[in-house]
Amino acid sequence: MVKEFSDYWALILGGSTGLGLAAAHKLAAHGMNICIVHRNTRVEWPGIEQSFAAIKATGVQLLHFNADVLNPEKRNDILLQLQAAMGANGRIRCLLHSIARGNLKAMPALSGDDFQLTMAHMATSLYEWTAEILQHQLFAPDARVLSFTSDGSYKAIPHYAAVSAAKAALEAITRSIALEFAPQGVRGNCIRAGVTDTASLQRIPGGSELLQHSKARNPFQRVTTPEDVANVVYLLCKDEAAWINGAIIPVDGGTHIH
Repeated sequence: MVKEFSDYWALILGGSTGLGLAAAHKLAAHGMNICIVHRNTRVEWPGIEQSFAAIKATGVQLLHFNADVLNPEKRNDILLQLQAAMGANGRIRCLLHSIARGNLKAMPALSGDDFQLTMAHMATSLYEWTAEILQHQLFAPDARVLSFTSDGSYKAIPHYAAVSAAKAALEAITRSIALEFAPQGVRGNCIRAGVTDTASLQRIPGGSELLQHSKARNPFQRVTTPEDVANVVYLLCKDEAAWINGAIIPVDGGTHIH
């Protein structure tokens, strides 16, 4: 396989499982170096370590940090370490936001803090990382800021109010990144993934029913896989995708059309 992303890096926020991890595997297979910021317990580490070893086996560089993405000191330290690892020629081609830390409560049980914590992790952290990467001048001249949204950004789903608000905000932030950071060579796009059987979905009350409903509506009679979504992340990182900017792209096999 041609290694088309030499000297490029992907910085993935929330890349130890699910969509973020699938994207890491896909990009690494095409030669992109990977830096993953994740938040996991010791119990989860053996499985994660195995996944990270598979990424390293592709021959790319891999950095990983078990850290709170909201901590500004940690963010600065991670970017300094990444800068050192990249050397003079390396640059961040892709910042991928794949954080799925939010409160899944019935709306009457939500507090203001529940909303704020969810918004901070799943929306405004995208801006904070984008802005600081620009301050450190670590983006490639043709950089991609990508994030994962969902139908909840415009639909009411039980127990999803805080995440729904965060996804709507994430899309708005992405549009503004696409507009206001374009002079710095940054493109911003959201991928609206179809219902995918991940750990995040399993935490949603009624997640199994969502899977079955999505499968029944899908023209191909199956649900979206993490690999389906990772393929689109890869496509959006290619040179040929440079003119895609400010888009919300459905990746669900056509489930959204009916």
